[in-house]
Amino acid sequence: MKKEKEHVISKVLPGSIAEELEIEPGDKLLAIDNTEIEDIFDYQFLIQDTYIEVVIEKPDGEQWLLEVDKEYDEDLGIEFENGLMDDYRSCHNKCIFCFIDQMPKGMRETLYFKDDDSRLSFLQGNYVTLTNMSEHDIDRIIRYHLSPINISFQTMNPQLRCKMLNNRFAGEALKKVDRLYEAGILMNGQIVLCKGVNDGAELEYSISELTRYLPNLESVSVVPVGLSRYREGLYPLEPFTREDARQVLEIIHGWQKKIYARHGIHFIHASDEWYILAEEELPEEERYDGYLQLENGVGMTRLLLDEFAQGREQLRRERQLPDPSLQEEISMATGRLAYPYIRRMAEELMEDFPGLQIHVYAIRNDFFGEMITVSGLLTGQDILAQPRDQPLGSRLLLPQNVLRSGETVFLDDLTVAELEKSLQVKINIVKSSGCDFIDAVLGNGGNYGK
Repeated sequence: MKKEKEHVISKVLPGSIAEELEIEPGDKLLAIDNTEIEDIFDYQFLIQDTYIEVVIEKPDGEQWLLEVDKEYDEDLGIEFENGLMDDYRSCHNKCIFCFIDQMPKGMRETLYFKDDDSRLSFLQGNYVTLTNMSEHDIDRIIRYHLSPINISFQTMNPQLRCKMLNNRFAGEALKKVDRLYEAGILMNGQIVLCKGVNDGAELEYSISELTRYLPNLESVSVVPVGLSRYREGLYPLEPFTREDARQVLEIIHGWQKKIYARHGIHFIHASDEWYILAEEELPEEERYDGYLQLENGVGMTRLLLDEFAQGREQLRRERQLPDPSLQEEISMATGRLAYPYIRRMAEELMEDFPGLQIHVYAIRNDFFGEMITVSGLLTGQDILAQPRDQPLGSRLLLPQNVLRSGETVFLDDLTVAELEKSLQVKINIVKSSGCDFIDAVLGNGGNYGK
């Protein structure tokens, strides 16, 4: 058959249909049901039927036509060298708030890639601006009914959106939301708030306009712009103050009340940074509508605290506390944003286990600048430099988000092994839940449970 596109198979899962059919890594998938596969969306759609015909090409050029009887929606059990089965689409905007433009030179090349790919929105939860999405893309999303699609709105003022994205088509691109809404595609939204640009009355207007897409637009998060120290020549943006944060929360809370009264959800959500900057209490769990925007830092701290409280209560039921049997000195390092909450949890565990000593260190972000306070942007070199001369105990605990996904490498390419060697301490990586926090503290080392 004519080969317009071919997709190299990198892995065949044990016990899968593909293994049974003797498909192997290095083979190429050419077509399913005589249909060329453009990308991962076509593949996932075409393999759903209970009977499909698959064309595979072996490394020697021989083509196999395989007839497959299977359960509906059952996967073949193959993975591809390129997860999208197509080239990744880069962003063509010049957003005034783009963090990638605020990074220093000399870091690994992949960190400078700006994606704006609707397929990554569906597969990985990335946010897209719609400016890089063609009518063909919209047609395919509707045809395959791909949900949810995550959209970076920034503002619903078309002229202001063109200015913020430095793209004269950015305002017109908002009309694509109407097509997605009318087709019943579920969406989530994001507004990166910039002081004096899209806040205040502009934020009020944007929220009002976005409510027109309820219930298909399930949630919208408002996050403050991240400002690094590498902004020379970029649009002049200022950090938000405590009073600014309180005004932002007043707007959001006012809309939450109105929307909840009409729709039974809160819809518009402030990221955790706003509450910490404003020095206000975090909302209760019910206000987060099921934590739809955790990856944007919306409700992450509330969920962590609640899970920790539940885990601590379970400890009380299972053990007689305080329990002096655990004798260990350990340390933790985190970003300045999460530090007060991590320290509070550490203090509560030390009350339950008097023989436990925990040192908690707030790492200042010297690499990107002090205005960056989240732990996910900490580098290995800052973690290495700041607690080096402080007591670390038998173990140093670090949050999982300081590492590249699935790897043991920090943003600046320092590895966990290198950090362990330099600090001369064992490093434990802690997952994001409150129960994982407790397990990490109590489950390793020391005399606990012996």
